[in-house]
Amino acid sequence: MQRPAPCKHAFNVVCTCRPPTWCKASEATTAPPHIAKTPPIRSTDFTMHFDLWQNGWCQAAEKCESPNFGPRPSTAQIDLIVVHSISLPPGEYGTQAVQQLFTNQLNWDAHPYFQSIRGLEVSAHFFIERSGKVWQFVSCNDRAWHAGASHYRGRSNCNDDSIGIELEGLEGQTFEAAQYTSLALLSTALGQQYPIAHIAGHEHIAPGRKNDPGPGFDWSLLQKNVAWPPQYFPEF
Repeated sequence: MQRPAPCKHAFNVVCTCRPPTWCKASEATTAPPHIAKTPPIRSTDFTMHFDLWQNGWCQAAEKCESPNFGPRPSTAQIDLIVVHSISLPPGEYGTQAVQQLFTNQLNWDAHPYFQSIRGLEVSAHFFIERSGKVWQFVSCNDRAWHAGASHYRGRSNCNDDSIGIELEGLEGQTFEAAQYTSLALLSTALGQQYPIAHIAGHEHIAPGRKNDPGPGFDWSLLQKNVAWPPQYFPEF
């Protein structure tokens, strides 16, 4: 599989990934141990273009392409959204380490915790920062590597026909209002692009193996924000 060049913004807009020192689009080849935090952004910066898509890419998201993906099965029906939570190192926010992990550029020696995930190659379609900013790493038409061993709505291998959304956070802890806003906007837009009929947490598709996003995630608020029927959601 040919690896796409990461961090080229959609629609020929110059990439604004911050900082550029770990991005392959820059001249740097190694990630520094400490990454500057992304400045907060206004809600209007990321709520304007959720209705604009091109080849599975959402214009509202910062595009930073991951090499960790593959084709979906020809029979796949993309009808599931999987909500995850992640922070690297755990409980630390705004480090850019999640973006580095999903693009195989994480400096494994930058933090002791990274030794426990050394060599891990994973991705999600989307990542929503605490500020509400949305990143996209894999086209929704392709299969991202986010679910692992999983089973839901009578089907296994949920990577085949789901869209993975990571929220910056720690399982069991609460999430920011801006994240719920972005998640609702993104989910609604995905429902207009794909036959979405289910939305669940990683904990629901891999019970006993995964616990995210955990009890701190407000499923009732998400249901209210997207106005989808109860049967789309896990029991809460």
